[in-house]
Amino acid sequence: MELTIKNPTNPKMEQTGNFLVDSGASFTVVPHNLVDDLRLRPQFKRHFTLADGKTVEREIGNASIKYGNEEIVTPVVLGKKGDNPLLGAITLESFGLLLDPFKRKLYKSTMML
Repeated sequence: MELTIKNPTNPKMEQTGNFLVDSGASFTVVPHNLVDDLRLRPQFKRHFTLADGKTVEREIGNASIKYGNEEIVTPVVLGKKGDNPLLGAITLESFGLLLDPFKRKLYKSTMML
């Protein structure tokens, strides 16, 4: 899915890229080249377990993400070289979207308060 990523402290800095929807990933992963181009800055670090059981540490920062007519600021993993661009569950749910993995489609979800 195509997303526009912006630096929330400098909205004129933006890049568009294709992201794989991964509802099993908590955070959206912004690839290393976009992190550099947009000058996204880390706020803290977290450890993550990969599908193969390996544990990695990644920096977390904030990015403004635009999908369709909506734009939100959300925490994202600042990817390292080799990390794939992923749209994670936190961002997906923030947009009010739900993934049907069998049909490989996104739907508007019913939001709970």
